[in-house]
Amino acid sequence: MADLVKSRVASPLAWPEAARLLAQWLATRERIDRLMEAAAPGLEGAERARFQHLVFGVVRHALRLETALQRIVAHPPRFVTRAALFLAGFELIEGTAETAKIVHHAVEQTKTLASPAEARLVNAVARKMAEMLRTQPEPPLFSPADSLAEFYSHPAWLVRRWLALFGAESTHALLAWNQRPAPVFARWRPEGSHPAPAPDWLKATPWPGFFEVPSGRWADVGPLLRSGQVYLQDPATRIPIELLAPKPGKAVLDVCAAPGGKSLQISDAMAGGGGLVVSLDLPGGRIGRLKENLAFVRGVRTEIVAGDLGRDLARSFKERGLPPEYPAVLADVPCSNTGVMRHRIDVKWRLQEGDFRKHARQQLEILSAASRFVAPGGRLVYSTCSIDPEENLKVAEAFLKKAPGDFALEDSRISYPWVDGHDGGGAFLLHRLS
Repeated sequence: MADLVKSRVASPLAWPEAARLLAQWLATRERIDRLMEAAAPGLEGAERARFQHLVFGVVRHALRLETALQRIVAHPPRFVTRAALFLAGFELIEGTAETAKIVHHAVEQTKTLASPAEARLVNAVARKMAEMLRTQPEPPLFSPADSLAEFYSHPAWLVRRWLALFGAESTHALLAWNQRPAPVFARWRPEGSHPAPAPDWLKATPWPGFFEVPSGRWADVGPLLRSGQVYLQDPATRIPIELLAPKPGKAVLDVCAAPGGKSLQISDAMAGGGGLVVSLDLPGGRIGRLKENLAFVRGVRTEIVAGDLGRDLARSFKERGLPPEYPAVLADVPCSNTGVMRHRIDVKWRLQEGDFRKHARQQLEILSAASRFVAPGGRLVYSTCSIDPEENLKVAEAFLKKAPGDFALEDSRISYPWVDGHDGGGAFLLHRLS
């Protein structure tokens, strides 16, 4: 345990790199995943993992850290100094080392990152933050939304929304869930008539075909990713594919396909019996990821179409010899991501109250456009990674009102992270009657 604490506090490379990236994030509020892609290219292995852990920890707890700082200083320090204080604050919340070690390390790092004067400020402020952060109790069940928002670092308006939708107990559970680091799940992709079993070091889960990747095994995961034997994917992604029930030898259309995880799942479900998977998405950089992922498909024909679902695609499909209608169509639409905040850690800071209504309008447009490609008697699955009814059932109901008699709701599933143990979302199976 002493070695673990020492490694977590020391982090000679990860800590300053995390401070630099966080200073940039605090200044610009750019998407953290995009900042991470270009950050600290020299970090590998355990240092890279620690770097990500530190950055994600501060972003998760940003409001709690910001509030503590505001109660101590009247004028916030420079972004790089603020980042150093927030890193120390996260380590204090995490509780994996003594306060004195955390503060001393932050002070020494600030001397290089900023200046000796700012290091003295970090020394004084971090000690006061420790008194606040390490003694702040978890709010009781029926606490006001503002108290929950501060402790669990979520926007107060979003906490109030969830309290109204889900009640106090479920909201507490969801907030706590979002604040915990997400495990990494991998889907095992057996190929051939005698597929190889997954290696023993992958941890089994309650969901067949999905495994948890233990920490410290990235050297083993890399070759499996490069060969296509595994695909990093949350178990929640299986739900819309199960409802879609793709049949070997048939044609399937995925209308919001990039980066390709669900198109790959569809192809794997059809493996051994042939068929066609058409993956459609808007032109742009995401098409490259889609091509990379679908390069692993075997035994199923795949076609990638870069186009706008809202425009006439008939000519493009005809020119490429693609069917105008499909027995199975998937519309996994853009959404608020409220079901996947454990993974998309900065979504809560970018989400606005009006986004739910805006997303619902766009989602209904996509669903209506996708329905035109469903063959008579075919299946249309509408899915989101949102847990909000406005983006789920209400969109499905609005679609059915818009297309009376043409479609019927056959089945639906809503997954809630704190109940199901994986990402949340909604999936709706719509059957075309005529």
